[in-house]
Amino acid sequence: MNEHSNWYEFSKGIIKENPNLVTLLGMCPTLAVTTLASNGIGMGLATMFVLVCSNFVISLLKNAIPKSVRLPCYIVIIAGFVTLIDFLMKGYLPKLHSALGVFLSLITVNCIILGRAEAFASKNPVFKSVLDGLGMGIGFTLTLFFMGSIREILGTGSWFGFKIPWLCDHPMTIFIMPAGGFFVLGILIAVVSKLKDKTPPKEIGCASCPNASACTDEQKAECAEKEAEAL
Repeated sequence: MNEHSNWYEFSKGIIKENPNLVTLLGMCPTLAVTTLASNGIGMGLATMFVLVCSNFVISLLKNAIPKSVRLPCYIVIIAGFVTLIDFLMKGYLPKLHSALGVFLSLITVNCIILGRAEAFASKNPVFKSVLDGLGMGIGFTLTLFFMGSIREILGTGSWFGFKIPWLCDHPMTIFIMPAGGFFVLGILIAVVSKLKDKTPPKEIGCASCPNASACTDEQKAECAEKEAEAL
């Protein structure tokens, strides 16, 4: 098993292909629940749980699911795990469950989860699909955590209930409003863009394709043949 390839599948979602800050998916919960850092972590971990579990099941059943009904099947699988995490959070974390509200149920239609199911899990082995879901989930959780932390500190003058001197007496409440959410998101997108490698790729074909990780070996071989013919 290629350890380098496995590490790439895991790490790509943290910065290089971050679902929020690079591909700009899942914007609704990102902007809605990040008024507090704790809410961001809760939503991120719940989404990561659903993402990893749904990737695992979809990759496991990819050959058994007819192509004509694959999307409805994916949604049913995702909805099952969303229902499970919803019940668990309602029973053991009622305050967080109440704070997240309807956005917890809306994980079912989160573009990140359905997108990874269609683009990756349905075309790759189980282990790689789990790594992909875990990496994307961590990237999503970190984004929500940083956004929630910045908005909570600047907007309320506290962090996880701890008051911050001076800021707690002079909070900038705009940061816990929608405008503040868009501002912080824009700043984080700019930072991630700077962290990414902006050097133009010198190679063509799969080596420079950002979606190459979602292709099967057969698809990569077909692409290589077409590239050879073109040359």
